[in-house]
Amino acid sequence: MAVTRRMAVTRLRPFLATAAVALLTALTVLPLAYMVIVSFMPRGESTTLPTPLWPSRWSIENYYELLVRRQFDGAWFDYRIFPALLNSLLVAAISTLLGLVLTVPAGYAFAKLRFRGRARLLQMLVAALVVPGQVAMLPLFLIFKELRLVNSYAGVILPSLAGIFAVLFVRQATLAIPDEMIDAARIDGASELRIFAQIVLPLLTPVVVTLAVFMFLGSWNDFLWPLIVLVDQHLYTLPVAVAAISREHAADGELMMAAAVVTTMPVLLLFLALQRYYLTGLLGGSVKG
Repeated sequence: MAVTRRMAVTRLRPFLATAAVALLTALTVLPLAYMVIVSFMPRGESTTLPTPLWPSRWSIENYYELLVRRQFDGAWFDYRIFPALLNSLLVAAISTLLGLVLTVPAGYAFAKLRFRGRARLLQMLVAALVVPGQVAMLPLFLIFKELRLVNSYAGVILPSLAGIFAVLFVRQATLAIPDEMIDAARIDGASELRIFAQIVLPLLTPVVVTLAVFMFLGSWNDFLWPLIVLVDQHLYTLPVAVAAISREHAADGELMMAAAVVTTMPVLLLFLALQRYYLTGLLGGSVKG
């Protein structure tokens, strides 16, 4: 009897695990799905009682207002989402590319190169990692003001290039590469640049892609620093532009949901496209001996 009961419990466990995963997936996906549904509702429908779960008619009016029209309820609609979308793509792409160029070689250097003061410098980086970024915003703003980088994309991009987390992330992955492989290349006369480009970098491809996703998401979703640095509306990134719209049109739930969809979908599609590399790098299976 006890054996039969144990067998029943053993067979039931996969079902319970699957049900738990399905429940967690539904809790994650349903708010996003409802956001998309509300964005296609006619103006004012989402605020009616009882709250509708489905549009009475599907409408692209909210997206048209955001991306095309500059006239909104008879008033001049100066918060242009489409230029802000392009601004965010530009800033996030440059930040990601330059950040990888700087942090990936730095992580390799901390992992495999021997130079004076390496251990002390690594300790300083780890210590600086626990300092909140908001603490440095005021002195950083004053420095950028003196350098005349305020109200420019350079002022938005530069602080994100030398990410301590990115350097440490690459360093941990690089430590898994056997030293014998690198030493053999050095004995054969390969330069450090060639070793990095032809041996280390191909092995770190999933890690680099994972890091690129992290950097792109961080730059795309960054709100506070662009809000501080950027003044002109034509330079606004997408989160700042959406916040500007919400101050005047907070009651227009459908318009705000459309803005949220425009903000969310590009990074969601990026994650889905790079999911295989992302999960491989994140789970630590990025290096093959």
